[in-house]
Amino acid sequence: MENTEYADINRLIVEQMADAMIYSDKEGIIRGWNAAAEALFGYPKEGAIGQSLDLIIPEHLREAHWSGFNRAMASGKTRLEGHAAITRSLTHSKGAIYVEMSFAVVHNGNGKVIGSVAVARDATQRRQNERELRERLGALEKQQNGKA
Repeated sequence: MENTEYADINRLIVEQMADAMIYSDKEGIIRGWNAAAEALFGYPKEGAIGQSLDLIIPEHLREAHWSGFNRAMASGKTRLEGHAAITRSLTHSKGAIYVEMSFAVVHNGNGKVIGSVAVARDATQRRQNERELRERLGALEKQQNGKA
């Protein structure tokens, strides 16, 4: 296969993958946004490309996000090094959801940092299930302590 065929295949894979993929340049401007990102966050590709990542970052998390983002762009690696984390995010309807995201710094062929990529999936129901389980466990412990 020629390089152009691989590039086409890679583009198709990213566009058709089940998880949201967001690519931003070093300044945090969205440059890549696949169909799953459209579905998860509610913004069409045309409405997301060219926007700041603030589009999907709740205001109270922005300072911490940008601190970590800038540190990753400067060092060439993320703090989590490929491990996913659950965080809050915003959708087009301004509803807050939980998303499980993994991050990576993107380097060009010469090793220079050119941006970052995040892969995300909705974790809202999982967080709700965990919350309910903790509440049930707490109630059971309380009940058990009352019988002792």
